Amino acid sequence: MIDVPKILQEQAKLLEEKTKERFPALAPLARQCYLNTIETTVKKCDNGDYFVITGDIPALWLRDSAAQLRPYMPLCGQSEELREIIRGIIRRHAFYVNLDPYSNAFNEVSHPKSHRDETDFYSDYIWERKYEVDSLCASVYLAADYYDATGDRTIFDEALHKMFITIIDTFIKEQDHAANSTYYFRREDCPETDTLPCGGKGRPVAVTGMTWSGFRPSDDRCYYNYLIPAEMMAVVAMKRAAALLREGWGDEISAARAEKLALEIDAGIKKYGVIETEEFGKIYAYEVDGLGNYALMDDANSPSLLAAPYLGYCEKDEPLYLNTRKFILSKSNPWYFEGSAAKGVGSPHTGRDRIWHIALTMQILTSTDEDEKNRCLEMLANTHAGTNFMHESFNKDDPGDFTRTWFAWANSLFAQMLGQV
Repeated sequence: MIDVPKILQEQAKLLEEKTKERFPALAPLARQCYLNTIETTVKKCDNGDYFVITGDIPALWLRDSAAQLRPYMPLCGQSEELREIIRGIIRRHAFYVNLDPYSNAFNEVSHPKSHRDETDFYSDYIWERKYEVDSLCASVYLAADYYDATGDRTIFDEALHKMFITIIDTFIKEQDHAANSTYYFRREDCPETDTLPCGGKGRPVAVTGMTWSGFRPSDDRCYYNYLIPAEMMAVVAMKRAAALLREGWGDEISAARAEKLALEIDAGIKKYGVIETEEFGKIYAYEVDGLGNYALMDDANSPSLLAAPYLGYCEKDEPLYLNTRKFILSKSNPWYFEGSAAKGVGSPHTGRDRIWHIALTMQILTSTDEDEKNRCLEMLANTHAGTNFMHESFNKDDPGDFTRTWFAWANSLFAQMLGQV
C-alpha cells in the first residue's frame, strides 16, 4: 500500500493514550482501527490518483471510501502529505461519477472481472451498478469536508465542477424516475434483494420532490424507492455543493439549481416521509413511495435515520428526531435486536439477530446521554471477539459469530467516535 503520513501515526498514538485514560478496555482497538484505512486500503495509482478499497472487497465504493477517510480530514490542514492523498481520492471520485453516476462501486483499472448485470450502461471500470443516492452524496461530502478543513483551492478543477453538475442533473432527473430515467437494473440467480422488480425499474412511485434511489446503503434494493435517510443526506449535500460551486467556480446558476433541489427534497421529506404513530407520535419513515405506502424501520448502514444528526440534517435534540430515535432503539423497529451480548440495530442485509458495530458507534455519535454512550462503549468492548477490530455484524448472543473480519468503514467510524467522546 502506501507510507502512512507521520501526522496520522502521531494522532493514532494520541488517540490510544486518550482511550487508555477514559475507556481502558477499548485502548487495544484505538490505534489499529484509526490506521486501518490508511494502512490497508489506500493505494497510489499510476496516474497519481489514489484508490480506496472497502477492505475484503477489492473495489472502491463511493460511500465507503468517503466515510473511511472522514476521521483524517481534521488533520489535512497540517500535512501536505495527507492533503496529497485526499486530493488524489477526490480526483478519483470525480472520474468515476463523471463516467457513470448510477454506479456505486468501481475498479481501479479497466478490466472485465466484475458484475455483469442487465442495465443500460457498461464500462469495465464499473464493479457494480446499483444506483444509490447516498453514494453521490458521499462524493460531495468528501470534497466539502476537505475544503472546509484546508481551504485548498487546487481541488477546483473542471472534473470536480463537472461532477457536481452531473450529480445535480441526476438527482433532478430521478425526481420523476418513470418519465425521465433510462436506468434499470436486473441480476439473475441472486437473492431478490440484489435486483430491482418491475423489469428492473423498481415499483411505482409518485412524483414528490424527492429523488429516486434504486438501492440502500447496504446495497440491498429499496422496497419503496424514496429512501428517507438518503434524501436527508441529499438535502445537506446539495447545500454543500452550492457553497462549493460559488466558492470554486463562481457558478451561480448551478448553485441555485442545487439549492432549489435541496428545498424540493426537504419539502418531500416533510410531506411524505413523516408518519403519525400511536406509540411514538410523528416519526420519520425509512422508505416511502409517495402513494401512501411506507416502511417503518431503520437499517444499521449509514445513512440511516439514526444518523440524521451525524449527516448534518438535524440537531440531536430535535423533537421529531428524538421520537424517531426512540422508535429505532425499540422492539417496534423490526431490525432492532436484544440479546445476552448486546442490544442494537441490525440490517436485513445480514439477517435476523445480528447487530452492527456501525450502528452501536452511530448510537454514541448521536446521543446526548452519557449513560447511553457508556453502555454502548461497553458493548463495543465486549463484542469484537478478541480481534481488536470492528466487524460488519455479530450475533446478539455470540460475538464470535460475526461477518467481515476486514471492514474498514466500521473501523474508521469507531476511531472517529473515540476521538469525539
